[in-house]
Amino acid sequence: MSSDADAPVDAGAASVEDLRAQVQALQEEVSDLREATDDDGQKSMTIIATKGTLDMAYPPLILASTAAAFGWDVVVFHTFWGLDILHEKKSKNLKLSAVGNPSMPMPNAVAALPFMDSVATSMMEKKIQENGTATVEELIETSLDMGVDLQACQMTIELMGYDEAEFYDGVTTGVGAATALQHMADADVQLMI
Repeated sequence: MSSDADAPVDAGAASVEDLRAQVQALQEEVSDLREATDDDGQKSMTIIATKGTLDMAYPPLILASTAAAFGWDVVVFHTFWGLDILHEKKSKNLKLSAVGNPSMPMPNAVAALPFMDSVATSMMEKKIQENGTATVEELIETSLDMGVDLQACQMTIELMGYDEAEFYDGVTTGVGAATALQHMADADVQLMI
């Protein structure tokens, strides 16, 4: 972009009218640049949710609902085990794996015992209840109510043999990786959880 405003100004030779014209040209150029980059000020975020455990259901839903509360355009694309978060029945029975979780207050040898995932899940559910933290179901409802687009990967639905009718009302189905990538390309924030 070149304009008369790019020309060097000799303050001694320029008249007030010339300076006004240059200021006007600069103002118009700045205005054009703002219009070209303005997206109404609305930020956007795309989250890819790939895990379907109790502890991994919370981050995408909390981030999505919080961003939506700030007026952001938010898409959460659920794929592979992340689909369990959107499945009405399975989302109410998500588990927490004790094995390989460095934050678990127990050694892996103990965590690997057959009943420890149930113990870890019960401990986490008790903590969630005692703390008054929203359930996964409540976070899904809140997210949908706030306009978050919760998407279920169509390829994964078919691969895992899910029935679309078993997802929460309001979940977007029939979308694939191309749709997620399009939103990600334009999003201000992209996260994979």
